[in-house]
Amino acid sequence: MHNRRNFLKLATTAAAAFSWKSAARAASGAAPTANKPVVISTWDFGLPANKAAWEVLAAKGRALDAVETGVKVPEADPRISTVGYGGFPDRDGRVTLDACIMDELGNCGSVAALEHVTHAISVARLVMEKTPHVMIVGDGAFQFAQAQGFKKENLLTPEAEKAWKEWLKKSEYKPEINIENRSYNGNDATTFNPLRLPGNQYNHDTIGMLALDAQGNLSGACTTSGMAFKMHGRVGDSPIIGAGLYVDNEVGGATSTGVGEEVIRICGSHLVVELMRQGYPPEKACQEAVERIVKKNKQRASQLQVGFLALNKKGEYGAYCLQKGFSYAVCTSADKNVLLDSKFYFKES
Repeated sequence: MHNRRNFLKLATTAAAAFSWKSAARAASGAAPTANKPVVISTWDFGLPANKAAWEVLAAKGRALDAVETGVKVPEADPRISTVGYGGFPDRDGRVTLDACIMDELGNCGSVAALEHVTHAISVARLVMEKTPHVMIVGDGAFQFAQAQGFKKENLLTPEAEKAWKEWLKKSEYKPEINIENRSYNGNDATTFNPLRLPGNQYNHDTIGMLALDAQGNLSGACTTSGMAFKMHGRVGDSPIIGAGLYVDNEVGGATSTGVGEEVIRICGSHLVVELMRQGYPPEKACQEAVERIVKKNKQRASQLQVGFLALNKKGEYGAYCLQKGFSYAVCTSADKNVLLDSKFYFKES
Protein backbone atom coordinates (compact mmCIF):
# COMPACT_ATOMS: atom_id res chain seq x y z
CA MET A 1 0.00 0.00 0.00
CA HIS A 2 2.85 2.34 0.90
CA ASN A 3 4.52 1.69 -2.46
CA ARG A 4 1.25 2.25 -4.26
CA ARG A 5 0.75 5.60 -2.48
CA ASN A 6 4.27 6.64 -3.40
CA PHE A 7 3.69 5.62 -7.02
CA LEU A 8 0.46 7.60 -7.25
CA LYS A 9 2.10 10.60 -5.61
CA LEU A 10 5.01 10.49 -8.02
CA ALA A 11 2.71 10.03 -10.98
CA THR A 12 0.54 12.97 -9.94
CA THR A 13 3.59 15.17 -9.38
CA ALA A 14 5.06 14.18 -12.73
CA ALA A 15 1.78 14.86 -14.53
CA ALA A 16 1.50 18.28 -12.91
CA ALA A 17 5.08 19.09 -13.83
CA PHE A 18 4.52 17.96 -17.42
CA SER A 19 1.37 20.07 -17.66
CA TRP A 20 3.15 23.13 -16.25
CA LYS A 21 6.15 22.66 -18.54
CA SER A 22 3.89 22.22 -21.56
CA ALA A 23 2.01 25.41 -20.74
CA ALA A 24 5.25 27.27 -20.12
CA ARG A 25 6.70 26.00 -23.41
CA ALA A 26 3.65 27.17 -25.29
CA ALA A 27 3.67 30.53 -23.57
CA SER A 28 7.36 31.06 -24.21
CA GLY A 29 7.07 30.15 -27.88
CA ALA A 30 9.42 27.21 -27.46
CA ALA A 31 7.07 24.93 -29.38
CA PRO A 32 7.88 24.35 -33.08
CA THR A 33 7.28 27.59 -34.95
CA ALA A 34 5.27 27.84 -38.14
CA ASN A 35 6.87 28.77 -41.44
CA LYS A 36 4.99 32.03 -41.81
CA PRO A 37 4.11 34.15 -43.58
CA VAL A 38 3.93 32.12 -46.77
CA VAL A 39 1.86 32.38 -49.94
CA ILE A 40 1.52 29.73 -52.63
CA SER A 41 -0.37 29.71 -55.92
CA THR A 42 -0.92 27.67 -59.05
CA TRP A 43 0.94 27.95 -62.35
CA ASP A 44 3.66 30.28 -63.61
CA PHE A 45 1.52 33.39 -63.28
CA GLY A 46 1.53 32.64 -59.58
CA LEU A 47 4.91 34.39 -59.37
CA PRO A 48 3.65 37.96 -59.97
CA ALA A 49 0.49 37.12 -58.02
CA ASN A 50 2.58 35.98 -55.05
CA LYS A 51 4.69 39.10 -55.26
CA ALA A 52 1.61 41.30 -54.81
CA ALA A 53 0.25 39.10 -52.02
CA TRP A 54 3.59 39.16 -50.22
CA GLU A 55 3.48 42.94 -49.90
CA VAL A 56 0.35 42.53 -47.80
CA LEU A 57 1.82 39.71 -45.71
CA ALA A 58 5.13 41.53 -45.15
CA ALA A 59 3.20 44.44 -43.65
CA LYS A 60 1.59 41.96 -41.22
CA GLY A 61 -1.63 42.14 -43.18
CA ARG A 62 -4.40 39.60 -43.13
CA ALA A 63 -4.14 36.49 -45.31
CA LEU A 64 -7.58 37.28 -46.74
CA ASP A 65 -6.38 40.65 -48.05
CA ALA A 66 -3.23 39.02 -49.40
CA VAL A 67 -5.00 36.39 -51.49
CA GLU A 68 -7.49 38.87 -52.92
CA THR A 69 -4.69 41.28 -53.81
CA GLY A 70 -2.61 38.48 -55.30
CA VAL A 71 -5.12 36.93 -57.66
CA LYS A 72 -6.25 40.33 -58.91
CA VAL A 73 -2.91 40.53 -60.75
CA PRO A 74 -3.66 37.75 -63.28
CA GLU A 75 -7.32 38.79 -63.37
CA ALA A 76 -6.25 42.14 -64.82
CA ASP A 77 -3.57 40.81 -67.20
CA PRO A 78 -4.96 40.59 -70.77
CA ARG A 79 -2.10 38.26 -71.76
CA ILE A 80 -3.54 35.47 -69.61
CA SER A 81 -6.27 33.65 -71.50
CA THR A 82 -7.61 31.67 -68.54
CA VAL A 83 -8.38 34.30 -65.91
CA GLY A 84 -10.29 37.57 -65.84
CA TYR A 85 -9.84 40.22 -68.51
CA GLY A 86 -8.55 38.51 -71.64
CA GLY A 87 -10.02 35.16 -70.69
CA PHE A 88 -11.25 33.14 -73.64
CA PRO A 89 -15.03 33.18 -74.09
CA ASP A 90 -17.59 30.42 -74.13
CA ARG A 91 -18.84 29.02 -77.44
CA ASP A 92 -21.29 31.94 -77.70
CA GLY A 93 -18.45 34.45 -77.51
CA ARG A 94 -19.24 35.58 -73.94
CA VAL A 95 -16.52 35.82 -71.28
CA THR A 96 -17.90 34.47 -68.01
CA LEU A 97 -15.90 34.35 -64.80
CA ASP A 98 -16.02 32.13 -61.71
CA ALA A 99 -14.37 32.88 -58.37
CA CYS A 100 -14.51 32.16 -54.66
CA ILE A 101 -12.75 33.27 -51.49
CA MET A 102 -12.61 31.87 -47.95
CA ASP A 103 -11.19 33.30 -44.72
CA GLU A 104 -9.85 31.94 -41.45
CA LEU A 105 -13.27 32.07 -39.80
CA GLY A 106 -14.93 29.83 -42.37
CA ASN A 107 -16.66 32.75 -44.07
CA CYS A 108 -16.84 32.35 -47.83
CA GLY A 109 -18.24 34.00 -50.93
CA SER A 110 -18.55 32.99 -54.55
CA VAL A 111 -19.70 34.14 -57.98
CA ALA A 112 -20.26 32.02 -61.07
CA ALA A 113 -20.95 32.87 -64.71
CA LEU A 114 -20.24 36.52 -63.93
CA GLU A 115 -19.92 38.81 -66.97
CA HIS A 116 -18.57 42.34 -67.52
CA VAL A 117 -16.43 42.59 -64.35
CA THR A 118 -12.67 41.93 -64.35
CA HIS A 119 -12.19 41.33 -60.65
CA ALA A 120 -14.56 38.48 -59.96
CA ILE A 121 -12.62 37.72 -56.76
CA SER A 122 -13.55 41.11 -55.29
CA VAL A 123 -17.20 40.54 -56.10
CA ALA A 124 -16.97 37.14 -54.41
CA ARG A 125 -15.53 38.77 -51.29
CA LEU A 126 -18.41 41.24 -51.18
CA VAL A 127 -20.88 38.36 -51.48
CA MET A 128 -19.18 36.96 -48.37
CA GLU A 129 -19.14 40.21 -46.45
CA LYS A 130 -22.36 41.95 -47.50
CA THR A 131 -24.93 39.23 -48.14
CA PRO A 132 -26.33 36.27 -46.21
CA HIS A 133 -25.43 34.04 -49.17
CA VAL A 134 -22.38 32.11 -50.29
CA MET A 135 -22.90 32.07 -54.06
CA ILE A 136 -24.55 34.42 -56.56
CA VAL A 137 -24.55 33.56 -60.26
CA GLY A 138 -25.15 34.90 -63.75
CA ASP A 139 -27.06 38.12 -64.22
CA GLY A 140 -27.77 38.26 -60.50
CA ALA A 141 -24.05 38.34 -59.81
CA PHE A 142 -23.57 41.17 -62.29
CA GLN A 143 -26.48 43.14 -60.82
CA PHE A 144 -24.96 42.71 -57.36
CA ALA A 145 -21.56 43.86 -58.64
CA GLN A 146 -23.09 46.98 -60.17
CA ALA A 147 -24.90 47.73 -56.91
CA GLN A 148 -21.52 47.56 -55.19
CA GLY A 149 -20.02 50.12 -57.56
CA PHE A 150 -18.39 47.93 -60.22
CA LYS A 151 -18.57 49.36 -63.73
CA LYS A 152 -19.59 47.36 -66.78
CA GLU A 153 -16.56 46.32 -68.85
CA ASN A 154 -15.91 44.52 -72.10
CA LEU A 155 -13.76 41.53 -71.14
CA LEU A 156 -13.40 40.14 -74.66
CA THR A 157 -10.00 41.26 -75.95
CA PRO A 158 -9.22 41.30 -79.69
CA GLU A 159 -6.89 38.30 -79.22
CA ALA A 160 -9.54 36.28 -77.44
CA GLU A 161 -12.16 37.19 -80.02
CA LYS A 162 -9.83 36.15 -82.83
CA ALA A 163 -9.18 32.79 -81.16
CA TRP A 164 -12.93 32.26 -80.69
CA LYS A 165 -13.69 33.01 -84.35
CA GLU A 166 -10.95 30.61 -85.39
CA TRP A 167 -12.46 27.95 -83.15
CA LEU A 168 -15.89 28.48 -84.70
CA LYS A 169 -14.62 27.19 -88.05
CA LYS A 170 -14.65 23.63 -86.72
CA SER A 171 -16.27 24.07 -83.30
CA GLU A 172 -14.27 21.18 -81.90
CA TYR A 173 -13.98 20.87 -78.16
CA LYS A 174 -10.89 18.91 -77.22
CA PRO A 175 -9.23 20.32 -74.10
CA GLU A 176 -5.46 19.89 -74.22
CA ILE A 177 -3.22 19.22 -71.24
CA ASN A 178 -1.03 21.92 -69.68
CA ILE A 179 -1.75 24.71 -72.13
CA GLU A 180 -0.24 27.32 -69.84
CA ASN A 181 3.20 28.15 -71.28
CA ARG A 182 6.23 28.61 -69.11
CA SER A 183 7.78 31.84 -70.32
CA TYR A 184 9.80 33.02 -67.39
CA ASN A 185 13.52 33.60 -67.25
CA GLY A 186 14.25 31.24 -64.39
CA ASN A 187 12.27 32.20 -61.30
CA ASP A 188 12.26 35.94 -61.90
CA ALA A 189 8.71 37.15 -61.38
CA THR A 190 9.41 40.31 -63.37
CA THR A 191 9.93 38.52 -66.69
CA PHE A 192 6.46 37.01 -67.04
CA ASN A 193 5.41 37.08 -70.68
CA PRO A 194 2.74 34.47 -71.48
CA LEU A 195 2.79 33.33 -75.08
CA ARG A 196 -0.29 32.84 -77.19
CA LEU A 197 0.67 29.92 -79.37
CA PRO A 198 -1.60 28.08 -81.84
CA GLY A 199 -3.85 25.73 -79.92
CA ASN A 200 -3.69 27.67 -76.66
CA GLN A 201 -7.40 28.30 -76.74
CA TYR A 202 -8.09 24.91 -75.15
CA ASN A 203 -6.98 25.80 -71.67
CA HIS A 204 -8.02 25.26 -68.10
CA ASP A 205 -5.47 27.06 -65.97
CA THR A 206 -7.17 28.53 -62.93
CA ILE A 207 -5.23 30.53 -60.37
CA GLY A 208 -5.73 29.25 -56.85
CA MET A 209 -3.87 30.93 -53.98
CA LEU A 210 -3.39 30.07 -50.30
CA ALA A 211 -1.74 32.23 -47.66
CA LEU A 212 -0.68 31.89 -44.02
CA ASP A 213 -0.15 35.27 -42.39
CA ALA A 214 2.08 36.42 -39.54
CA GLN A 215 -0.76 35.85 -37.09
CA GLY A 216 -0.98 32.20 -38.15
CA ASN A 217 -4.28 32.54 -39.99
CA LEU A 218 -5.12 31.00 -43.35
CA SER A 219 -7.20 32.20 -46.28
CA GLY A 220 -7.61 31.19 -49.92
CA ALA A 221 -8.86 32.48 -53.26
CA CYS A 222 -9.60 30.92 -56.63
CA THR A 223 -10.55 32.66 -59.88
CA THR A 224 -10.87 31.67 -63.54
CA SER A 225 -12.58 32.31 -66.85
CA GLY A 226 -13.15 28.58 -67.08
CA MET A 227 -12.62 26.29 -70.01
CA ALA A 228 -12.38 28.07 -73.34
CA PHE A 229 -15.41 27.63 -75.59
CA LYS A 230 -17.39 25.87 -72.89
CA MET A 231 -21.18 25.64 -73.17
CA HIS A 232 -22.76 28.88 -72.05
CA GLY A 233 -23.62 28.54 -68.36
CA ARG A 234 -21.03 25.84 -67.64
CA VAL A 235 -19.49 26.19 -64.18
CA GLY A 236 -16.44 24.25 -63.06
CA ASP A 237 -14.97 23.65 -59.64
CA SER A 238 -13.33 27.06 -59.15
CA PRO A 239 -16.26 28.90 -57.47
CA ILE A 240 -17.45 25.87 -55.49
CA ILE A 241 -16.38 25.82 -51.86
CA GLY A 242 -15.04 22.34 -51.11
CA ALA A 243 -14.20 21.64 -54.74
CA GLY A 244 -11.95 24.38 -56.12
CA LEU A 245 -11.07 25.80 -52.71
CA TYR A 246 -11.38 24.96 -49.04
CA VAL A 247 -9.82 26.43 -45.90
CA ASP A 248 -9.98 25.21 -42.31
CA ASN A 249 -7.94 27.42 -40.01
CA GLU A 250 -7.29 24.54 -37.60
CA VAL A 251 -5.77 22.38 -40.32
CA GLY A 252 -4.87 24.04 -43.61
CA GLY A 253 -6.18 24.95 -47.03
CA ALA A 254 -6.27 23.46 -50.51
CA THR A 255 -7.06 24.59 -54.03
CA SER A 256 -7.22 22.93 -57.42
CA THR A 257 -6.69 23.53 -61.12
CA GLY A 258 -7.49 21.64 -64.28
CA VAL A 259 -10.68 20.00 -65.47
CA GLY A 260 -13.17 21.06 -62.84
CA GLU A 261 -15.73 18.33 -63.44
CA GLU A 262 -13.26 15.76 -62.09
CA VAL A 263 -12.55 17.85 -59.00
CA ILE A 264 -16.25 18.30 -58.29
CA ARG A 265 -16.80 14.54 -58.45
CA ILE A 266 -14.57 13.99 -55.41
CA CYS A 267 -15.09 17.34 -53.58
CA GLY A 268 -11.35 17.60 -54.10
CA SER A 269 -10.12 20.52 -52.00
CA HIS A 270 -12.24 19.52 -49.01
CA LEU A 271 -10.88 16.00 -49.34
CA VAL A 272 -7.30 17.28 -49.27
CA VAL A 273 -7.94 19.32 -46.12
CA GLU A 274 -9.63 16.42 -44.38
CA LEU A 275 -6.69 14.17 -45.21
CA MET A 276 -4.35 16.76 -43.70
CA ARG A 277 -6.58 16.71 -40.61
CA GLN A 278 -5.87 12.99 -40.39
CA GLY A 279 -2.13 13.70 -40.43
CA TYR A 280 -1.25 13.52 -44.12
CA PRO A 281 1.47 15.96 -45.22
CA PRO A 282 0.22 18.38 -47.90
CA GLU A 283 1.82 16.60 -50.85
CA LYS A 284 0.54 13.18 -49.78
CA ALA A 285 -2.94 14.58 -49.25
CA CYS A 286 -2.89 16.02 -52.77
CA GLN A 287 -1.62 12.70 -54.13
CA GLU A 288 -4.44 10.79 -52.47
CA ALA A 289 -7.00 13.14 -54.04
CA VAL A 290 -5.45 12.66 -57.49
CA GLU A 291 -5.53 8.90 -57.03
CA ARG A 292 -9.22 9.09 -56.16
CA ILE A 293 -9.80 10.70 -59.56
CA VAL A 294 -7.82 7.95 -61.27
CA LYS A 295 -9.76 5.29 -59.38
CA LYS A 296 -13.06 6.74 -60.61
CA ASN A 297 -12.09 6.42 -64.27
CA LYS A 298 -8.44 5.81 -65.17
CA GLN A 299 -9.00 6.05 -68.90
CA ARG A 300 -10.69 9.42 -68.61
CA ALA A 301 -8.11 10.67 -66.12
CA SER A 302 -5.26 9.75 -68.46
CA GLN A 303 -6.57 12.23 -71.04
CA LEU A 304 -6.78 15.32 -68.86
CA GLN A 305 -5.03 17.37 -66.20
CA VAL A 306 -5.98 18.05 -62.60
CA GLY A 307 -3.67 19.38 -59.93
CA PHE A 308 -4.05 20.07 -56.23
CA LEU A 309 -2.07 22.49 -54.09
CA ALA A 310 -2.15 22.53 -50.28
CA LEU A 311 -0.80 24.50 -47.33
CA ASN A 312 -1.11 23.38 -43.72
CA LYS A 313 -1.18 25.30 -40.46
CA LYS A 314 2.55 24.72 -39.95
CA GLY A 315 3.38 26.47 -43.21
CA GLU A 316 4.21 23.22 -44.98
CA TYR A 317 3.07 23.00 -48.60
CA GLY A 318 2.86 20.49 -51.41
CA ALA A 319 1.22 19.65 -54.72
CA TYR A 320 0.39 16.68 -56.90
CA CYS A 321 -1.23 16.29 -60.32
CA LEU A 322 -2.29 13.79 -62.96
CA GLN A 323 0.14 14.72 -65.73
CA LYS A 324 3.61 16.19 -65.89
CA GLY A 325 3.62 19.96 -66.34
CA PHE A 326 1.76 21.49 -63.38
CA SER A 327 3.84 24.26 -61.82
CA TYR A 328 3.22 26.21 -58.65
CA ALA A 329 4.78 29.27 -57.05
CA VAL A 330 5.93 29.62 -53.44
CA CYS A 331 6.87 32.90 -51.75
CA THR A 332 8.40 32.99 -48.26
CA SER A 333 10.18 36.35 -48.38
CA ALA A 334 10.57 39.41 -50.57
CA ASP A 335 13.54 37.83 -52.33
CA LYS A 336 12.38 34.22 -52.34
CA ASN A 337 9.55 33.69 -54.79
CA VAL A 338 10.19 30.47 -56.69
CA LEU A 339 8.49 28.23 -59.21
CA LEU A 340 8.31 24.51 -58.52
CA ASP A 341 7.19 21.49 -60.53
CA SER A 342 4.55 19.23 -59.06
CA LYS A 343 4.99 15.49 -58.86
CA PHE A 344 2.55 13.60 -61.07
CA TYR A 345 0.71 10.31 -61.40
CA PHE A 346 0.98 9.28 -65.06
CA LYS A 347 4.59 8.63 -65.93
CA GLU A 348 5.88 9.09 -69.44
CA SER A 349 6.34 5.89 -71.40
